[in-house]
Amino acid sequence: MAQETEKDIDYRLMRAIQNGDMVAFNTMVDRYKKRLMNVLNRMLSSSEEAEDIVQETFVRVYQHRQSFNFKHCFSTWIYTICLNLARNELRKRKKFKFHDITEMQGNELEFAVEAKLPSRLPQLLENAIKELPVKYREAFLLRDVQEMPYEEVAKVLGVPLGTVKSRVNRARLILREKLQPRMEGVNALSKSTLLPVGLL
Repeated sequence: MAQETEKDIDYRLMRAIQNGDMVAFNTMVDRYKKRLMNVLNRMLSSSEEAEDIVQETFVRVYQHRQSFNFKHCFSTWIYTICLNLARNELRKRKKFKFHDITEMQGNELEFAVEAKLPSRLPQLLENAIKELPVKYREAFLLRDVQEMPYEEVAKVLGVPLGTVKSRVNRARLILREKLQPRMEGVNALSKSTLLPVGLL
């Protein structure tokens, strides 16, 4: 008998959830809560905001459980709900400031000092990711942090595949230009490799 895939597990749980099975719902929460928090912590300004949106995401999943279409991946559906809520929060609170790439220059000296402390690297990466414009940040987090296929990222964001690839590449470029002055000799930021997201 073939081993059950992640998609199969999600479908099995969703069928049970549609029948009102709260054990299955709690299992689904356990499967996705950490993944969603991982993205939202880098989208929003506080872990409290991230937790609120994760909770609201699962409320929406349960409220709209009967509308889930089994022709689609559950992961695509839940990430779409989650990111829509995050975008609404960013718009509502106006906490996100868009940065032009030219505004990200000029701090090389300050960060050259910080780069001498290896323990600062994870925080530098966190800060740089949070400074990405939302559309680039979303694409980067889903592709390079969550390691979603480009095709699924395109479905979550509702944009063409080529747009996703362009946004991911643009995000990598911005991050590389911002971080490389502080990470001389670190090859992890080359164009051909993913960023060292494990450090995050």
